[in-house]
Amino acid sequence: MIIDAHVRLGRGREVSLDVAELLSSMDQLGIDRALVAPDERCVAYHNRAGNELVATAGAQSAGRLVPYAVANPWRGAEAVEELARARDAGARALHVDSVLQGFDLLDGLVDPLLEFAKDNGWLVYVRTGTPPNALPLPLATLARRYPDVPFLMGRSGATDFWIDAAPALRHAPNLYGDTCYAPWDTVLSELGRDPEIGTSRLVFSTDAPYTVPRCELRRVLDWPIDEPSRRDVLGGTIERLLA
Repeated sequence: MIIDAHVRLGRGREVSLDVAELLSSMDQLGIDRALVAPDERCVAYHNRAGNELVATAGAQSAGRLVPYAVANPWRGAEAVEELARARDAGARALHVDSVLQGFDLLDGLVDPLLEFAKDNGWLVYVRTGTPPNALPLPLATLARRYPDVPFLMGRSGATDFWIDAAPALRHAPNLYGDTCYAPWDTVLSELGRDPEIGTSRLVFSTDAPYTVPRCELRRVLDWPIDEPSRRDVLGGTIERLLA
């Protein structure tokens, strides 16, 4: 089972991806399922349209595409209501982007959304790598506030903040890193051999359409780890977190 932990559907500022293209790519690469978030505009502002886009994609894919829910926390109670609506339409995880949505991870604004995620047993994806308000170490501090919620550190700080990925993962045991952009012979190997982290805390992600999915998958397949560990990275861990 190969599960891609993060893909964006729709038309972004520089890239775009539709459902047919995504499913075709998954078929070619042998990817069984993917967690899908909407494009930047919908993450930042048009939350309802984005949630409807990924819900429709999920419904039409026979379960292969699993929707993330998005809601800008500046909307307060309306944001929580939007998450509930998205949940009822099939969403199974929360997608947060503090740069696009305009807040600091530790200022308390996103906390009502995280409470909703906790109450619903959701995974929370948080994109990192953009200073000053989307970095691995503040995310680790946030994750420690919600020890029962699994957090996925999107992009693992790529690229300038890869150096913070390991200390962030050590600081918060409920924090997981994703593999996109990360060379196996440096970043992934460092994280994988760390006794406080290990391969069970890393999950495969292409971050399509910002990357070349074939290259992202090839990197994990080329990584010299044992096969049980590779199965965890490619899908086993994220499958358990979603369950």
